[in-house]
Amino acid sequence: MRSAPYRIGFLLWPGLTQLDLTGPAQVLARMPGAELHFAWKTLEPVPSDCGLALVPTVTLAACPRLDLLCVPGGAPVAPVMRDAEVLDWLRRQSGGADLVTSVCTGSLILAAAGLLRGRRAGCHWAAGHQLALFGATFVAERVVEDGNLITAGGVTSGIDLAFRVIERGHGRDVAEAVQLALEYDPAPIAGGTPQTARPGILAEVRAMMADRLRAREAEIAAIARAGARSGHAQAASASA
Repeated sequence: MRSAPYRIGFLLWPGLTQLDLTGPAQVLARMPGAELHFAWKTLEPVPSDCGLALVPTVTLAACPRLDLLCVPGGAPVAPVMRDAEVLDWLRRQSGGADLVTSVCTGSLILAAAGLLRGRRAGCHWAAGHQLALFGATFVAERVVEDGNLITAGGVTSGIDLAFRVIERGHGRDVAEAVQLALEYDPAPIAGGTPQTARPGILAEVRAMMADRLRAREAEIAAIARAGARSGHAQAASASA
């Protein structure tokens, strides 16, 4: 029987989608033995995409070793994908974690840290194709498991990821008990994925996102190229 707390850490970063973080955090807070940490470079409030500021509980430097690492996503993801301090922290924490997880474009951050090469991963449907730039395979599912890697699709999928984590660690009964306590029984209108959306709605959403996605895709492609050059240089140095 585990007596120590199960340390769950979320990476906060400026501009993240708050539900990517708060959705799974609300669920995982109910998991037996859970101890949640919200980490960033400082303890100053971190702005999210909807104006809600999130307050870190620990700095990256002071964060304890995590049992579960979770990286939320968001639209302005490129700057954090280039942040050497954040990427180094992710590599260190992932090395000792039982589970490495992400929500939405958080998988692109893990990919930029070199943690998804050769792995299957989820992502938001509009960005998942860019995982291939980092040697990962995009899987268009709400929750994707690959060994100790569990990644979710877009935004609300993070809630499903959290229930998968509870079921994996504590069994179906505990997961269902938490689900009932939170009254999580979604019955949305149809059309929440590109496959189920009406063609006109899908075209409208793609058009709304087009300019932003083009700019971001160019940035992410540049990050992938820079990472590849760095990897080749390190390999050449090691073989010299």
